[in-house]
Amino acid sequence: MLSVTAVALLGMTLIQPLAAQSTTLRVLVHQNPPMVEFMEAFNEQFQANNPDIAIDMSVVNANDLSTVTQTRLSANDIDVIDMFGFSNAAQPYMANVDPPNWQQLADAGLLMDLTDQPFVANYDEATIADAGTYNGRVYSINLGRVSYSGIFYNMDLFTENNVTVPTTWDELVVACETFTAAGIPCMTAGGRDGWPIFVGAYGLIGALYPDQAALVEGLWTGTTTWNDEQALEMWSKMQVYTRDMIESGASGIAGDAAPGRFASGAVAMFPGGTWYAPAIESAEPEFEWGYIPFPGSDNAEDNQYLFGKYDQGWAVAANTPNAEASMAYLAAFSEPENYQAFVNAVGFIPTQPTAQLDTRLGEQVAPYLANFRVGFEQYWVAPRGVGQYANPWASYFQPFGTFDDPQTLADTVQADLQSGLDAASN
Repeated sequence: MLSVTAVALLGMTLIQPLAAQSTTLRVLVHQNPPMVEFMEAFNEQFQANNPDIAIDMSVVNANDLSTVTQTRLSANDIDVIDMFGFSNAAQPYMANVDPPNWQQLADAGLLMDLTDQPFVANYDEATIADAGTYNGRVYSINLGRVSYSGIFYNMDLFTENNVTVPTTWDELVVACETFTAAGIPCMTAGGRDGWPIFVGAYGLIGALYPDQAALVEGLWTGTTTWNDEQALEMWSKMQVYTRDMIESGASGIAGDAAPGRFASGAVAMFPGGTWYAPAIESAEPEFEWGYIPFPGSDNAEDNQYLFGKYDQGWAVAANTPNAEASMAYLAAFSEPENYQAFVNAVGFIPTQPTAQLDTRLGEQVAPYLANFRVGFEQYWVAPRGVGQYANPWASYFQPFGTFDDPQTLADTVQADLQSGLDAASN
């Protein structure tokens, strides 16, 4: 039984199918409560409009999606597949790496070529190129993106303390010093979970290395290292971020508690992904906040980008016996009014140019959407045999890690990476 909310998402009145179904369309999605609720509503409406098609939707945990997809494609018992945006492709300059699952599936001929389907044109060209294209052919349509490179900021605290929203690293440093002098912690983060610390600094990496794909290639080919002059600037700023900007005691804050702490008004800023916005609004619906790119560079022009990743998409089994029904399903989903209802339900940054995210988050990220770029970890594939520190993570610094010297950490990270590169070249 659908909830009233789910039915309202589609803006339609559900009716009962008028005829017995002759085709069963098997759909696989990952567990995401708002998305699953929307899909249940969409499926009932689709069946009402296509009474000869029944939808059999399976829901699996996100961590299991890749394995289940491969198993069911190999068994030829799936038609439409929820597939995350194409990322971490094995490039020609890489050696001794395993291609990601989506790339293996495409190479094996298990994904349908969607290039010439009319509904592909409903999505913006950059999305199709970044998140669903391989060897010049389209195998997936992506439905939304998230950014993890920005900073939430407390508008009232900025106004009350006469602090200008920072657009450069120096301005960010001054802002934090001003808040600290006023007895207000500058930033909070879910340090107990570890990952929010280094993810919070992804925008700093992007500001210093705006071309993230070139950074990955440079690390593999040796034209860039994690202990060269530019990287040392990154490590030095990361130390300031972890030591001086993030509030004392953040190592004891859980990841899911950090949005509420920020929304309480106790701190001025909260670096993190756009996915935190619903939790912030839920904690304090009247709270006035903004979202800006992390100003990690001393040059304001380098700080205009939002880095992130593409989330859910749709792909189709190449060997499906229900190709016509699969195309009808994706075409219906891709209709602008249905896609807009989907975005409203799940809060993704839209990938259809006609759609709008009608929320405070949508308002805040709108000025930067033209500058959205795929982030480093969506390109990076580590060679086998790398050491444990072969990542550009701010969380290696105290108090979240053990390092207290940028040069020492830089040399350690590069040495751990080089061990894998050396093994790959042999």
